[in-house]
Amino acid sequence: MNSIHDRLRREGLVRAGSGRVLAGVCAGLGRRLGLDPWPARLLFVLALLVLPGSQLLLYPLLWVLMPSERSTSGYGGRVAAA
Repeated sequence: MNSIHDRLRREGLVRAGSGRVLAGVCAGLGRRLGLDPWPARLLFVLALLVLPGSQLLLYPLLWVLMPSERSTSGYGGRVAAA
């Protein structure tokens, strides 16, 4: 899983730490594409309407696969307290 996170991070595809509503997936996709978060969310929803049933799989899959920009270590963006 770390190799997938590393590869996506190198490509600039990370879940946004700011401007996020749920997990930061759409904000991260928008940032990667050069869009603000709300137009990116709108495009994501429109794309999901074209692919029926995909919304049940795609967003959670991206949530798991995309690393959080806030995390430097730990799981899911949570940094362990000392």
